[in-house]
Amino acid sequence: MTSKAIVKCDKKWRSLALVVLALTVWQAGPASAADEPDLIFRRSTVFKWLSPNDKLATYAVDDPEVEGVACHFTVPEKGGFKGWLGLAEEVSDISLACRQIGPIKFKHKLEQGDDMFRQRRSLFFKKMQIVRGCDAKRNVLVYMVYSDRLIEGSPKNSTSSVPIMPWGATEAAVQKCGEFIQ
Repeated sequence: MTSKAIVKCDKKWRSLALVVLALTVWQAGPASAADEPDLIFRRSTVFKWLSPNDKLATYAVDDPEVEGVACHFTVPEKGGFKGWLGLAEEVSDISLACRQIGPIKFKHKLEQGDDMFRQRRSLFFKKMQIVRGCDAKRNVLVYMVYSDRLIEGSPKNSTSSVPIMPWGATEAAVQKCGEFIQ
């Protein structure tokens, strides 16, 4: 092989390596709209002899844009060696429950369907998202969790709603979510 052919081949591989690196950094970057979720507990569902078990894990996350709302979600976590190394693609079965945990205060105007939280569910192309919306007629915040892939999404989803109510004896007036949706 001539030196020109080697340089041409190196350039081609270098370009491919840069594309792979860019995709990895893009996918592994800060994927969440909220802070990292708090692990509440895990339970094993499938026993494995030599590698970690499959588990269900329950997490909590506070809405970063709406004070006084927290969501809990349960996700399956793959065990085995692929799961241990972070290479397993997680399934899309995710449950969601959101509740008012204090006086609700909107930090600023929001878009319908904004991401409240995102988390990577596979090495590259799959992520879980919790999105937030407002049912202005009923003054209810609505949260939906789903997972998607670059090529093919998942119809599996879960929805939870949080009616905006007074909190404690001192709060007489409640904010209307419709006033904070653009």
